[in-house]
Amino acid sequence: MSQAQLMDGAGLARRIVEETAKRAAGLKDRTGMAPCLATVLVGEDPASVTYVRMKQNRCRKAGIESRHVALPAGTTTAELVDTLTALSADPTVHGILLQHPVGPHIDERAAFEAIAPDKDVDGVTLSSYSAMSFGLPGFVSCTPGGIMRLLDEYDVDPAGKRAVVVGRSAILGKPVGMLLLGRDATVTYCHSRTTDLSSVVREADIVVAAVGRPRLIRGEDIKPGAVVIDAGYNEGNVGNVDFDTAVTRAGLITPVPGGVGPMTIAVLLEQTVTGAERQVGV
Repeated sequence: MSQAQLMDGAGLARRIVEETAKRAAGLKDRTGMAPCLATVLVGEDPASVTYVRMKQNRCRKAGIESRHVALPAGTTTAELVDTLTALSADPTVHGILLQHPVGPHIDERAAFEAIAPDKDVDGVTLSSYSAMSFGLPGFVSCTPGGIMRLLDEYDVDPAGKRAVVVGRSAILGKPVGMLLLGRDATVTYCHSRTTDLSSVVREADIVVAAVGRPRLIRGEDIKPGAVVIDAGYNEGNVGNVDFDTAVTRAGLITPVPGGVGPMTIAVLLEQTVTGAERQVGV
């Protein structure tokens, strides 16, 4: 039985970060200023603390300064908005990342909208979503942007293909569907209320699994030769796709880990340097 080709997100991400580091060094040589990413974390959720620390380490390796703002768990929406507004006005900060989720007592959308569009390197504001939807210049949501780069790397042209996105979150499912639509795919969104999900997935040339349920997409539901992008991560290095069965039917498939995850951080760093270049006018 044939096996799908693995899409090496880790390898592509390394190349993107290497190029990003060269651009960061060039910017500092020309202006004396290194690109700076500000990370904001509310509370001390262990997973979020780990993610932020990892992003700080990757920044350092890419020649990007990292400024971390740690706020107590009891921070109010107004206090968080004030923090993000101040960072947006700071000329030494070129990108802002609000680690989410922020807690149920905070209006997350209000917090996101406090981030200036030209510093929204995580692609979470309404301005960024509009730009993605209309094909205008702006920052893409990092995971969807990483998915599109993976498709390009493996010469997958979405034009004319049936793409099924399983998930409708504001920073993953919805924007990746819009990016695919912008590349002339025929896009179907599925979610928790989709009737007979399996029958929809079986028609897909491209499947993007972006939900929080382990192994939701089964191998027998994959169209032979389809491209399978697993954007999920669950405890035990398990994605949203049942990899062991899907790998025998797909043409291309992302592993978990080593597929989409590294691309998310690579795009974040790349967009931070792009933001810095734009803001200093080089």
